[in-house]
Amino acid sequence: MSRFFHGDSSSESSSSDEEELYSEEEEEENVASDEEESDEEGSGESDEASSDDEEGGKQKGLNRFIKGEGASESEESSDEDQVKIVKSAKDKRLEELESTVKAIENGQKINDWGSISTEFDKLNRQVVKLVQAGNTPKIYIKTIAELEDFMNESIAKQKVSTRKMNATNARGLNAVKQRIKKNNKDYQKEIDAYNADKEGFMESESEDEEIVSNKAAKKPRAEVGVLGTGIDVDDEGFSTVGKGGRTLQFTPESILKHLRTIMESRGKKNTDRAEQIKIMEKLLEVAVTPYQRVRVLLTLISTRFDLSTGAQTFMPQEQWKSAEQEFANLLNVLETNPNIVVVENAEEWEDDDKPPTITQGEKFKIPGSIVSFAERLDDELTRSLQHIDPHTAEYIDRLSDEGVLYNNIVRTLLYIEILSKDDSLQVPQDGLNRVIMRRLDHVYFKPSAVVKILEENCWKAIPATLDSAITPRNQGSDATALVNILCNYLFINSEGIIRARAMLCQIYFLALHDNYYKARDMMLMSHLQETINAFDVHSQILFNRTLVQVGLCAFRAGLVYEAQTTLQEICGSGRQKELLAQGVMIQRYSQVSPEQERLERQRQLPFHMHINLELLECVYLTCSMLLEIPLLAQTGSSPDIKKRVISKTYRRMLEYHERQIFTGPPENTRDHVMQASKALAAGEWKKATEFIHSIKIWELMAKPDAIKAMLSEQIQEEGLRTYLFTYAPYYDTLSVGTLSSMFELSDRKVAALVSKMISHEELIAALDQVNSSIIFRKGVELSRLQSLALTLSDKASGLIESNERTLETRTQGTANAFERQGGRGGRGGSRGGQRGGRGGGRGGSSAPRQAGGTQFSGGALGAAIRA
Repeated sequence: MSRFFHGDSSSESSSSDEEELYSEEEEEENVASDEEESDEEGSGESDEASSDDEEGGKQKGLNRFIKGEGASESEESSDEDQVKIVKSAKDKRLEELESTVKAIENGQKINDWGSISTEFDKLNRQVVKLVQAGNTPKIYIKTIAELEDFMNESIAKQKVSTRKMNATNARGLNAVKQRIKKNNKDYQKEIDAYNADKEGFMESESEDEEIVSNKAAKKPRAEVGVLGTGIDVDDEGFSTVGKGGRTLQFTPESILKHLRTIMESRGKKNTDRAEQIKIMEKLLEVAVTPYQRVRVLLTLISTRFDLSTGAQTFMPQEQWKSAEQEFANLLNVLETNPNIVVVENAEEWEDDDKPPTITQGEKFKIPGSIVSFAERLDDELTRSLQHIDPHTAEYIDRLSDEGVLYNNIVRTLLYIEILSKDDSLQVPQDGLNRVIMRRLDHVYFKPSAVVKILEENCWKAIPATLDSAITPRNQGSDATALVNILCNYLFINSEGIIRARAMLCQIYFLALHDNYYKARDMMLMSHLQETINAFDVHSQILFNRTLVQVGLCAFRAGLVYEAQTTLQEICGSGRQKELLAQGVMIQRYSQVSPEQERLERQRQLPFHMHINLELLECVYLTCSMLLEIPLLAQTGSSPDIKKRVISKTYRRMLEYHERQIFTGPPENTRDHVMQASKALAAGEWKKATEFIHSIKIWELMAKPDAIKAMLSEQIQEEGLRTYLFTYAPYYDTLSVGTLSSMFELSDRKVAALVSKMISHEELIAALDQVNSSIIFRKGVELSRLQSLALTLSDKASGLIESNERTLETRTQGTANAFERQGGRGGRGGSRGGQRGGRGGGRGGSSAPRQAGGTQFSGGALGAAIRA
C-alpha cells in the first residue's frame, strides 16, 4: 500500500473497502456509469459513508493527505476547535425541498398564487432528483395533496365571490390548475393513502427510509435501475437502456408511458430520433389492442417525419417507405375498428396507467390528423424528386412510389368521407377539400390513358367493402368525368385558393386534351387573370402553366393568332424557366440573396411535370413568324400605315440574324425558324415549309403529321398574303388562277383570302368574280416631301416619348409635377400655332420655346403631331 494512505486504522479499512468495490465493478462493466453518477444522485452507499465520516469527525479528499503524521500540533488544535458539519447530497436536497414546501404554505396563507405557481414548479424539479435516489418523500405527497384541496376551495370561492382576482393571481391559479391535475395522477395511490390516514402516513416515513437504505446496501449493484422483470434483450445480449441507466421494459401496460416520454422529448436538442423509432417499433410489436396500435402508429409516423426537418434535406427513401407502410397500417386499423376515430378536435387521454374503455357503438376520439400525414407524404416525395437527377434510373425508381402514395390519398379521402357523415364528430369541411385537392394535383397534368391505369390499380388495392360517394368505384374508367366531379365538388364546397386551383386544374386538363374553346371560356369566365397576383406563388405558377397549355392547345387547333397572343406574356418575357418553376434563372446584373435562391429552388416542379421549353419556344417563334412576316411586308409597301410590333422577341432575333454576314445551315430551333422567315419573306414558301418541317421537336407532340400538315397550310396562306402586300403596287390586275398555281391553293381558297383582306382594308383592290381576277386600285402616292414629313413626325413622337420618360425619371415619378409640365406644354403649343397662323411670312411663332418637357412639343409642329 502507498505511504500516503498510512494514517489511522479507519483510513486503511476504508481504502481496502474501496479496492474491493472497484474490483467488483471491473467484473461488471455495465454498472460503471452508475458508480460515476452515484455522487450526483446521492445513493444509499454514499449517504452511509458520509454519515460515518460525520460521526467519526474524519474528512475525505485533500484533507486526508494533508493531515498526516507530519502535521503540526497547532494545525491539529485549530481543526479540533472548529466543528464542521458535512451533509450528504440527499440531506441537502431534502432541506431544499422543505424550504420550498414552507414557501408554498406561506403563499397559501396570504393567497399569493403567483409565488405558489413559481414554488410549485421549483418543487417538482427538486423532487425529480430525490425520486432518482430513492422513494418519493412523504412531505411532497402531503404538499401536493393539500395544494390540490386548497386550489379547489379557491376556485369554488372565486365562483361565488363578486370580487375578481387580480391578473397576477389569476395567471398563477390557472397555471397551477393546469399542471397539478396532470402531476397528481402519477402519485394518485400515495395521495389516496395520505387522505385515508394522514398521521399514520407521515409517521411511516422514517421506517420506510430505513428499509429502503438496507435494501439498497444489500442489493447487488448490477441490478440497480432495472425496471422489474421481462427485460428486453437482443440476440447479442445487450438490452435497451433508458434515461438514468435504467433498462427499458416493453409491455402492453407500459406503452402509453413510453409514448408520453417520447412525445415530451420531441423538439428538444440532442434527441436521438433513430433510437426513439426503434423503441416505438418494439412497442408496435407489443401492442395488443387497436387503441394501442393507433397511438403507437400516430407517434411513430410523426417521429419519422421529424428526421427531415431542414428545408434543404429530404426524407430518405427507406424512411419514406416505412412511413408509408405504417400509414397504410394505420388506415387498416381505423377501417376495421369504426368505433375508434382520429380527429383533430379530440382531447388527449392523460391517464397513462389505465387505458380507456371503448364501448361498442360509441365513437372514441383520438387526437391526430390523417390528412396532414397524407400531405406530408406527398410533400416529402415531391422534395425527394426535386433533389434527384431526372436523367438517372434512380428518378424512375423513386417515381414508382407515386402509385402507392395515390392509393393512400384515395383511402384517406374515403376515411374522411365516412367521418364527415357523422354529425357528432364535427369534422371540418376543409380537411375533405384538402384531400380532394391533393388527388387532383396527381391527375390534372396526366393524359387520360395514364389516369385510367392509375385509377384501376388504386381501386384494386382498396378493400372491396369501401366505396366513395364523391367518386364511385367505377368512375375511374373515364378520366374526364373524374376530373369534372372532383373540380365541381371543390367549386361548391370550397372557396379562395383551393377553388381557384381547382379551376386552373380543370382548364389545364381540358387544354391538354384539345378542348380549346371550353378551356378558353372557363379561363375568361374565372377572371383569374385579374386577381392572380393576390394568390400565393404556387398558385401563380399553376396559372402560368395553365396559360401555356391553353396556348399550345390553340396551336394544335390551328389558331395561330390565339396561340401567339396567349403565349406572348410568358415567352415574351424571356423568363420561361422561372415563371414555370422549371429552373432558376442566372441573374446577370442583380444579386439574389441565398434566402431567395433557396425559396426559388423549393418551388421547382419535379421533372415529370415539366412542359418542354424547347417545344414551347418553337411554337411561339413559329406563330410569331406567321404573323410578323406579312405585317413587315404590309408596312414596307405602305409607309403611311402605322407601324406596330407583335413580338419584340422575334423582331430582335430576326434583326440579329439579318446582321450576320455569313449564315450557315440551321443547327437549332431558332435557326430553322429564322431561315424559314427569310424564305417566307422572299416568297419561297416551299423552302420555308421545308425548314419548319425539318425541326425534330414536332415529334414530341401527339399527332406530328397533323401538325406538319396544318403548318404547311398556314405557310401557304401567309405566303400568299405576303406576296400580295409586297407586289400589289406593281399590278393592275392579277388572275386568281395564277395565284392558286403559285401557292398550290384552290381558287376558292384564294378568293376567300383576298376577300378577307379587302374587307379588313388591308388591300386596296376589288375582286372580279366573272373573270376570276383581282383589280388593284392605286392609292394616292405620297410625294417625297410627304414621306419625309411622316418620317419626321415619327421621330418627333419618339423624341417626345423619350423626353417624357426622362422627365418622369428626374422628378421621381411625381404625377403632379408631370401634369404641370404637360399642361404648360399644351398651352404653349396652342399659342404658338395661333401666332404662326397670323404671322404668315414671318416664319411661324416668335414665342420662345419653354425649357424642360415642352421644348420638343411646343409650336406648330407639336400641335400638328397631336392633332
